[in-house]
Amino acid sequence: MTTLSAFRKFAGDLHEQEQVMPVLFIGHGSPMNGIEDTAFSRRWHQLAKEIPVPQAVLVVSAHWFTQGTRITAMDFPKTIHDFGGFPQALFDVQYPAPGNPVLASETSALLKAADVVLDHDWGLDHGTWTVVRHMYPDANIPVLQLSIDYTKGPQYHYDLARELYALRKKGVLIIGSGNMVHNLRMVAWDKLNDADYGYDWAKNINGKFKSLILDGDHQPLIHYTTLGKDASLAIPTPEHYLPLLYTLGVKGRQDTITFFNDKAVGGSLTMTSVKIG
Repeated sequence: MTTLSAFRKFAGDLHEQEQVMPVLFIGHGSPMNGIEDTAFSRRWHQLAKEIPVPQAVLVVSAHWFTQGTRITAMDFPKTIHDFGGFPQALFDVQYPAPGNPVLASETSALLKAADVVLDHDWGLDHGTWTVVRHMYPDANIPVLQLSIDYTKGPQYHYDLARELYALRKKGVLIIGSGNMVHNLRMVAWDKLNDADYGYDWAKNINGKFKSLILDGDHQPLIHYTTLGKDASLAIPTPEHYLPLLYTLGVKGRQDTITFFNDKAVGGSLTMTSVKIG
């Protein structure tokens, strides 16, 4: 499938499948995970071998915060280097996965709660490509991004995600890309290479998040501001946390939960990731 016509036919052939695709929340951490051979990136690579090959990938990235909801709808999304201060090798990376305008339109139609704009300007930011290039290095699977509307609260995002469930039955891999605990101002930069180094509050709230996820108790996770000081330290701003709610929103009743890359980094970050289904 190397031509636009082939990709368009492929998009039109997205029918419901017997096997429902799993859903992932991935702690993406530093952009350097995109080019380095780390325990985290190795697990992303292995994970892709453990799940069905998707018809397409839809990512809700912490790094596309917009007024209103948008979805990438171009044939070939550009690779966005939305960071600074990193080695040139990171800026040199291109991830030339195709888009899927037909799937973008279908997804837009599914989301009744939002007037979704078909976007032709964004692309794949580092919340997406640093992870997906390890999972699908051949860049031969269509990848789309769905933005996060910063004018809306957590309940809205959780409810919006529930409308995406039908995509799982059409072979679409939905990924939320962020970090459960993400407080850059409190990072212990001198401890970045210390294995699983986390402040007590970071590990405590990360454990609380995991317990609630396992119990299927999503309301406290939606209303995370009620979880006390540890939660406020873990989520000083919501953009890295909200992708988790998109992941939880498309959970089915029979889905199993497993965690991976369950480590703290630099005291105030966690890479804890979730596989649903």
